[in-house]
Amino acid sequence: MDRPNYITPAGFAALRAEYDRLFATERPQIVETVSWAAGNGDRSENGDYIYGRKRLREIDRRLGWLSKRMKAAKVVDPAKQADRSRIWFGATVTVADEDDNERTLTLVGDDEADAGAGLVGWNAPIARALRGAGVGDLRRVNLPAGEREYEVIAVAYPAE
Repeated sequence: MDRPNYITPAGFAALRAEYDRLFATERPQIVETVSWAAGNGDRSENGDYIYGRKRLREIDRRLGWLSKRMKAAKVVDPAKQADRSRIWFGATVTVADEDDNERTLTLVGDDEADAGAGLVGWNAPIARALRGAGVGDLRRVNLPAGEREYEVIAVAYPAE
């Protein structure tokens, strides 16, 4: 990875919780099911065995991905941001476009991004354009639908 994997403490906790759930709960259950199904004889038409092996591969792949993301993670607490007048990681930002449509976005780690909930990944085009901006600044953003200009209306961070 050429860029740090910034993540909030809550985002890191969510990755850790998923890893723990898969490793400690779901994987042992699937292993038990697969070993039981393997003991039943013919594996070629044994649905429990075939599905269990497939699910086990999916779990192992996800565990590997989660492990890599957690190792590369740089946990940043937005509440401890020194410069609260500018947009940095963890900021909740209100922007207005050319048509005076306002949007509120929170800049979070790429692993915890959810556009529907207003959580924008740190490396998304709009987040990259807004980095370092203050209230009243205008920023141009190249989006798939074309170029848009946004004005920063408000910048906020969580309380410590």
